Amino acid sequence: MAIPAIPQRLTAPAPGWTVEADVVVVGSGIAGLTLALRYADLDPEAKVLVVTKDVLSSGSTRWAQGGIAAVLDPQDTPAEHLSDTLIAGVGLCDEEAVRVLVTEGPAALRGLIAAGARFDTDDSGELQLTREGGHRRNRIVHAGGDATGAEVQRALVQAVQGSAIEVIEHALVLDLLKDAAGRAAGVTLHVMGEGERDGVGAVRAAAVVLATGGMGQVYAATTNPVVSTGDGVALALRAGAVVRDLEFVQFHPTVLWLGDDSTGQQPLISEAVRGEGAVLIDADGVRFMKDVHELADLAPRDIVAKAIMRRMRETGADHMYLDARHFGEEKWRTRFPTIHAVCREHGIDPVTQPIPIAPAAHYASGGVRADLHGRTSVPGLYACGEVACTGVHGANRLASNSLLEGLVFAERIAADIHGRRRDGSEGSGEPAADDRPGGLIDPRARPRIQGHMSRGASVLRSQESLTEVAKALVSTRWTPVAVEPCTESWEATNLLTVASALVAAARNREETRGSHWREDFPERNDAWWLGHLDVTLTTEGMTMTYVPHGQRATTLPPQVETELVEAGLDPAVVTAVLQAAADEDVQAPGDVTSLATIPADQTDTADVVARADGVVAGLAVAEGAFSHLSRGRLTAERRVKDGERVTKGDVLMTVTGPTRDLLTAERTALNLLTHLSGIATLTQRWVQAVEGTGARIRDSRKTLPGLRALEKYAVRCGGGVNHRMSLSDAALIKDNHVVAAGGVVEAFRAVRDAYPGLPIEVEVDRIDQIEPVLAEGAEEILLDNFTVDELALAVRLVDGRARLESSGGLILESARDVAETGVDYLAVGALTHSAPALDIALDLRGN
Repeated sequence: MAIPAIPQRLTAPAPGWTVEADVVVVGSGIAGLTLALRYADLDPEAKVLVVTKDVLSSGSTRWAQGGIAAVLDPQDTPAEHLSDTLIAGVGLCDEEAVRVLVTEGPAALRGLIAAGARFDTDDSGELQLTREGGHRRNRIVHAGGDATGAEVQRALVQAVQGSAIEVIEHALVLDLLKDAAGRAAGVTLHVMGEGERDGVGAVRAAAVVLATGGMGQVYAATTNPVVSTGDGVALALRAGAVVRDLEFVQFHPTVLWLGDDSTGQQPLISEAVRGEGAVLIDADGVRFMKDVHELADLAPRDIVAKAIMRRMRETGADHMYLDARHFGEEKWRTRFPTIHAVCREHGIDPVTQPIPIAPAAHYASGGVRADLHGRTSVPGLYACGEVACTGVHGANRLASNSLLEGLVFAERIAADIHGRRRDGSEGSGEPAADDRPGGLIDPRARPRIQGHMSRGASVLRSQESLTEVAKALVSTRWTPVAVEPCTESWEATNLLTVASALVAAARNREETRGSHWREDFPERNDAWWLGHLDVTLTTEGMTMTYVPHGQRATTLPPQVETELVEAGLDPAVVTAVLQAAADEDVQAPGDVTSLATIPADQTDTADVVARADGVVAGLAVAEGAFSHLSRGRLTAERRVKDGERVTKGDVLMTVTGPTRDLLTAERTALNLLTHLSGIATLTQRWVQAVEGTGARIRDSRKTLPGLRALEKYAVRCGGGVNHRMSLSDAALIKDNHVVAAGGVVEAFRAVRDAYPGLPIEVEVDRIDQIEPVLAEGAEEILLDNFTVDELALAVRLVDGRARLESSGGLILESARDVAETGVDYLAVGALTHSAPALDIALDLRGN
């Protein structure tokens, strides 16, 4: 008996009706509706069509409880949000994509508020911000206490209903239509309704956007609604698109446990409950997260889920507990009314009882591979939201970044489609004949697929369990009876397609990373698995390609890479700096002096010693230099930490290994360490000079090429804060912009019109320029070369309506006088461009 292949096309009747659209958006969650609304704004004459599987208000967005993460607190920074996201993603985030997310996120959130979403505020009317697992700052906005998704969905639905956007409800998308050149030309779909749009039809459009949400229903127990059957990922695979990182399925650690036999959508206990102080305990009341992670109960989700599963195995229990009895009834009813009601529905009173919980399938970090503009590998096909893999989540999504991703990338996709339509680079939209082999799976296989996945491919995985699931899925393809085309058989086929790709990737990735936990390979393995698994579907079946992360390899020790990421630094950037230094320092013969004077087998130990008092910065970078230039033969033991003050004679680090390698790597390691420590030392002197005033010391873009991220990190080690990382992070209108635009107000309006929602800073050199830019809405004003008296006058004039920075002509001796005027920042370019190096040396101990 031949086992049929995974279908490349769903068996379905020929379309009985056709509609035309400029853009068709499949999905009605935050990603789909935001995109549709944004595109309608960009091109009011365009026909935008939204196709949704249920009613417009259904989907995963409305179930989101926690909130949306965005940098809104003045004490928070995009760099910190980026760092938290990279840490959660365990080495596989696309840093450029994350930077887009965290820098464009606040403006996108403000756009959502402008569209009518109402978030919770405090007594003064300011947005309430809370914290969730993996975040080191309060940056989560929420609505209705724990009903954020419902409020977001309400606002977007209301906006769509008040627009010219057309909606087709109760429509299951089937397959992608392509033109003769292989570009997207629309979709086929089945409408479960009556009238002229009933049954299978077609939408012809040159731009197709998948915003279909997740695939949680591939498991028996999930937080996802019943419509989340992986339709978008399955369609993309059948269309020949690349799907990436499907093995990284996030299991929410705290899902209401309703018993071993409970299946389908399970009630979620939001991470925000832990953000407000709830703790995880076992049946004996033991808090088991305290010794697992520095953030304890607020550790990233993968760590919490694994800890819960470990504790369940240790104790033989089938669930753990979330204890928030100390909240009291008032807080439960006002802050978490939805969760409170759901618990009571199931006979649990969280005011007096700990809540039984267990992990369940929650979010797909992988999906259809998409670039920074949402483009997939199929021209004209876009992916947005959970269905997409943009790289922002890596191996594990940071809490509350998902709704933000939908907002940010929806805006980018709308802009990209609009630009392509305007310049005529889109396709014809005329579909070509499709002769790919079709097929369907018996809908009765659905619970079997879900059961196999939950038993062998969920939180705990191994080669044995995954092989059993793979065999079971292959058997599921065969059916003894003819399968009729219907919603149930189409969904079952989609589930099987997605499950097969997920299991194939999980079997291949022989390591534990993020939300992928292999019991037989319990450690992270950057040497072999710092990369992505791309899956495509062909007539021969699933094919898989390993793509190194960033198409690069590093020789940095794993602990150094982890430390760099935690510091907000990209290991790839550091590696590039080290390699550039090595290329300059060592030519083809090698270090000729060391080669001539030191036997090849000689080893030694050397101490990195401070020759002067100061603040140390860059120890991980220096350790990376020793490792990189020796190809891992040198090992280091650090004696102090970055940011610590050291005195002359202190040993900062001890390095051991081949003596030749020690001396070859010495100069590169010390060059970086002395330079960065000099920056940290000078920064601390400025910070101490203004201590107690409320003003903060920050840097500028006056950095050495290639070293900006490292030099700005050194400023943070010295107690300062960073200004813009690049010309793209925020708009900064300076004197030359004012001249070019014909005035400061004209320049401000030009930037605001070109980049609505982007933070705008304005540099002024006269008092009379302040009031006009305040009237325009400037959030930050840079007072260039103002005297102390003029600064004090500016502070009184602004009266808290904008943040103020003093820049230009600053010297350490007058720093305190400047700070005491009440300005928020002192910008000191000298921190990075002229700080003297801190004297540090390498002392070889000798044999």
